[in-house]
Amino acid sequence: DALPISCLGAASAPAVHPSAMQFSALRRLSRLRGPVTRAVRGFAAEAPAPGAPQPMSFTFCSPAEVFYSGASVKQVDVPTLTGAFGILPSHVPTLQVLRPGVVTVFDDEGVASKYFVSSGSVTVNADSSVQLLAEEAFPLDMLDVNAAKANLDQAQAELSNASDEVAKAEALISLEASEAIVKALE
Repeated sequence: DALPISCLGAASAPAVHPSAMQFSALRRLSRLRGPVTRAVRGFAAEAPAPGAPQPMSFTFCSPAEVFYSGASVKQVDVPTLTGAFGILPSHVPTLQVLRPGVVTVFDDEGVASKYFVSSGSVTVNADSSVQLLAEEAFPLDMLDVNAAKANLDQAQAELSNASDEVAKAEALISLEASEAIVKALE
């Protein structure tokens, strides 16, 4: 039932861009049933046995600083647009967009370190590796609650005085981040 591999190759194909050939091959594969489908569904069988300890490799950086690079950690709690969640070893693979808030990293001894992130993304891979890329990130203890409150007041004033849609959007972004910082520090 399955197509031979030579049907998917480019040996007899006319000269086209390589990405078009890959897309065409993927389109043909998507209609296949049988061994290919079973191979994809067999992925979960490769996961470690429940209860088996598996380290989680964590990388966390911003354009200005690398906080963790392949470090072994116990848990990472992240704020995302779909809600906050905790990541443990063997977490289901996912890709999420970060919202302004606190990222909490628990090292292997359970000691928590907290960071404020403005935005970014977090990727959880099947091999228990996690990459968190933040637009801006700072250790929570480096932020000043009084400065955060002043920034919040300024953002509210900018929003009320915004004269066009761009100014309103910029003020809303500043307001959201300032509110999250104040909430994190109080």
